[in-house]
Amino acid sequence: MELRQLRYFVTLAEELHFGRAAAREHIVQSALSQQIQRLERELGVRLLDRTTHHVGLTPAGEAFLVEARQILDHVGRAGQAARGAVAPSPTLRVGIIDAGYDSMPQILRELQLGHPGITIHQVEAGTPEQYRQLADGRLDIGIGPASQPPPRVRSELIRLDPLGVLVPDDHRFAGLDAVSVAALSGELLLIGEETQTPELNQFVVALCRSAGFAPTIYEGTVESSRAAADLVLQRRCLYCVPSSFRTSNRPGTSWRPLTQPATHYSWSLLWHEANFSPHIATVVSTARRLADRLGWMEPVVPAVAEPR
Repeated sequence: MELRQLRYFVTLAEELHFGRAAAREHIVQSALSQQIQRLERELGVRLLDRTTHHVGLTPAGEAFLVEARQILDHVGRAGQAARGAVAPSPTLRVGIIDAGYDSMPQILRELQLGHPGITIHQVEAGTPEQYRQLADGRLDIGIGPASQPPPRVRSELIRLDPLGVLVPDDHRFAGLDAVSVAALSGELLLIGEETQTPELNQFVVALCRSAGFAPTIYEGTVESSRAAADLVLQRRCLYCVPSSFRTSNRPGTSWRPLTQPATHYSWSLLWHEANFSPHIATVVSTARRLADRLGWMEPVVPAVAEPR
């Protein structure tokens, strides 16, 4: 197994289109297809479902994607450590809400392709804690909803992320192309730890109330998306979560978009005006290019379908 095969697979999983993935990796489409096939043969499992008009991840592919991303991130950090031992490199301290959401990891991978000399330290923290660390200089840039930023924190919207629901594969919702918000009435819904995801919690509760019902909240809470997916897999509850989480889905779970109304969760880059630097400007410009290429600001509105 070669590192380039892992990189090709991760890029293809993000694009779900062989032509666009090949263009990102600066190789021809046939070469990309051959490397993915070799990877599947070596693993002995099928990672992708391929049809004439569609590319999707199999359950094995979804599980492999999580580990492949971590391997590539570790390799990147190893290279940074080696270069840093020879000469100091610029350091960027980046806040992420949860490693399960793919927006900031994609931005950082894109950043390091063009700027391999920047050393990145990722700090996992909820939006309130990111605001505190931006204010006291422990963070350079973060990501989260920017509905009520504190004074002097600046933001730029980079993604309108369709909200959906994570369900076990044998749940009745798994047979739908999309789930109406009203259908969540009576289902046990998990919300995150208030210190980690207060904005998402409030967003989901307000959405349910706008559909005419108060959500039934699961009594327990979690501090990570992985723990949330475990509870869903155990059929204890459902979890309303943006689409940027679905590439981290646990095998045995499915993400379905919510509709009626279709709604989107807003992700913004966050930084303190007093600490703006050329490196932060580079992150922002990288995010703009990525958002434009992946259509993050033009989300698709799902349609409700009958169970298959």
